Amino acid sequence: MLKNIVKGLEPSSTLKINEISRQLEDKGEKIFKFGFGQSPFQIPPDIVNELKNNAYQNKYLPMQGLKELREAVAKYTSIKKDYNYKFENVIIGPGSKELMFLLHVIFDGEIILPVPSWVSYAPQAVLGRNKIQLIQTKRENNWFPTGLEIEEVVLKDKNKNYLLFLNSPNNPSGQICGNLKEISEIAKKYNLIILSDEIYSELSFEEGFKSISSFCPEKTIISTGLSKWCGAGGWRLGYFIVPDSLSVLKNSINVLASETFSAVSAPIQYAAITAYTNNYSEYVNISKNILKAVGNYVYEKLKSNKILINKPQGGFYLMPEFLNKKFNTSLEMCDNILKETGVVLLPGSDFGFDKKKMLVRLSFTDFDGQNFMNQVQNGQKIDNSLILKLAPKIVEGVDKLKKWSAST
Repeated sequence: MLKNIVKGLEPSSTLKINEISRQLEDKGEKIFKFGFGQSPFQIPPDIVNELKNNAYQNKYLPMQGLKELREAVAKYTSIKKDYNYKFENVIIGPGSKELMFLLHVIFDGEIILPVPSWVSYAPQAVLGRNKIQLIQTKRENNWFPTGLEIEEVVLKDKNKNYLLFLNSPNNPSGQICGNLKEISEIAKKYNLIILSDEIYSELSFEEGFKSISSFCPEKTIISTGLSKWCGAGGWRLGYFIVPDSLSVLKNSINVLASETFSAVSAPIQYAAITAYTNNYSEYVNISKNILKAVGNYVYEKLKSNKILINKPQGGFYLMPEFLNKKFNTSLEMCDNILKETGVVLLPGSDFGFDKKKMLVRLSFTDFDGQNFMNQVQNGQKIDNSLILKLAPKIVEGVDKLKKWSAST
């Protein structure tokens, strides 16, 4: 009944853990939702109002997306990247995840995935019938590959086509890639295509976020959307920006789009125009300030001689490594943590690590973001007393996790 290619696939671990968290809460258990990552903030009200105002829009829109929205995205991105993108370069999709899947389907070659790697990259590559080349990375390099490590993969067979996925700020590590120029030189040397997943880029904690598209724009497909910076994950609106040099890929994605999702919901596309034309710098800055403060709180509380951890640099994730030999796998450890503390985490094995490495992904978003945002000003210093007051489940969950670590 089932094709072999899907028999070994499981539901996305991030979505699965969200369902498990809900089920445990429905049973009355107190849990700390550090497993599923989504923005804790509400969508800006004027964007919501635009959705209401456009609820009557009932026509199919162009399969590549509403022209006015693509123009707004192209202008917004051109200013951000200091590179001239046209509306023809933009493809609007029902979340960037669907567009990535279509890219996997049309691409004929091998997929290079640095580990850690977002949970859906590898399964999508499998469904696209592409071979995966994993690159195990190191904490010392922010969990990103070096140029040499990428080159070693390519040199095994220089005649193949390669598509490198680069996710910065990274899910699950919360780190930013610092050697983009080095990677771009390898991409140019061997004619690699890069999918730059920048869905968390607006939530980089330091100013001056750098994209690899700044170093090799003609090789880079930019992937992002509304879900993280705008708190609109459930709206499902993402987009690709595909340079002219890769128009063959863009045109093929459009063909597949026409045979799959047809077009993204019309009211959402009209509302999204506002998201990319109005100024939301204050909203984004307050969001970043809160996330940075909460992330640093978790980092400072957990780092110890029993937990190795890098300071968060963007998004809303940390990737602690527990130094204990009690468990055989990171999944077994996460199950024990949930049982003993109520803290929900995702094992590092879900992101490509060896199951024996005791790495986990921790999402620090289990707090009322709107309440937090309402009680702080733009640029305000957020101290631990504010976090204790406005993110109590973060404080309690981290305390339980720290005590668990000390006892194992």
